[in-house]
Amino acid sequence: MAENFVDNIPRVGRERFRKNLDSVTITSPAEIRPAAEAIHEIAQSYNLRIAASADISSKAHMVDADGEILNKEVFGWVAEGERWWEDTRLALSSPLPRACRYESEPMWCNTEGFHGHWKNEYLDEIDLKEYYNQTTGALCGILIPVHLPFGQIAAVSFSPIDYSVTDLSEPYRLYSDFLGIVTARFITGYVLAMREKHRMPANCILSKREAECLHWAAIGKTDKEISMILSLSHATIRYHVNRAGTKLNSVNRGQTIFKAGQLGYLGATD
Repeated sequence: MAENFVDNIPRVGRERFRKNLDSVTITSPAEIRPAAEAIHEIAQSYNLRIAASADISSKAHMVDADGEILNKEVFGWVAEGERWWEDTRLALSSPLPRACRYESEPMWCNTEGFHGHWKNEYLDEIDLKEYYNQTTGALCGILIPVHLPFGQIAAVSFSPIDYSVTDLSEPYRLYSDFLGIVTARFITGYVLAMREKHRMPANCILSKREAECLHWAAIGKTDKEISMILSLSHATIRYHVNRAGTKLNSVNRGQTIFKAGQLGYLGATD
């Protein structure tokens, strides 16, 4: 079915898609600037402006090989009231990166809230009216979350060049899937090219029992409570937790749980 689907796409469309994807692919720091310029041009072709953060938990700016800030030098956020990247508190205060913690699919937003492929109660709780009432720029945008390995979350927005636009439902329907693909390729390549050290021990595999013990520990259960839940001795629970910590190269129980969560061993704990 997949082969038939691809075959049914006109050849010129397949070639253009591949060209766009290749243009935003980054395999070394030297390719960051050209890739940023390419995704900027893609956004412009849809009458949109791109703004990007590779890690909403970090104050570090996205930069090219020469240390030039991409949001400033390439994406053009330099006018008065547009230099959002100068606000180091933005990831904590802005509702847009906050939304990326609760959703992994592209969405669009305006003063009425977030709109996507399905209802998300976490997003419904975020009020955008005050945020957009205070802005001097666009009043809507397409938001692309990129959830990366080790719990890192990137946030990329595409806002209309025309600030009078308040409804992106049709551009979202037509372009969000494509924008999601090229954005994920761009951000993933950037992170890999700029990563200076390993965050985790290589080839770290936890056993089923170790993951079970850490899952219950992550939701606040004590070793005694976990031993009752799993019908194991208190000492056995401690053994599995400590063994997992050794594998993860952790210095204490808290870091063991944190690293296991970053690797996806704990699942959803709510």
